[in-house]
Amino acid sequence: MDAHGGRRSQAERDAVTVEIGYALVSAAFAAAVLFGAVAGPALLFDLPHLLSTVLLRLGLVVAPLVFTARAVSVLLRFRWPARPGRPGPDS
Repeated sequence: MDAHGGRRSQAERDAVTVEIGYALVSAAFAAAVLFGAVAGPALLFDLPHLLSTVLLRLGLVVAPLVFTARAVSVLLRFRWPARPGRPGPDS
């Protein structure tokens, strides 16, 4: 049941599932790209130990933050489809 006492249709449940999947996949992709951009040089090149350590740790800190920010932003942009008899997000 939804917050207004009605049941969601199959299409609404499918839309939510697709949106969650898109949020997770796009967030994982963004985090992986950012990790590669930040920590990649430390993995590919023979850098000084301190610089290599800093880049790896920075990548390990920033990647989860980007994952979370991307997933949350996608899910917050998702709006429930309006249904007759139920107020929409603008009411």
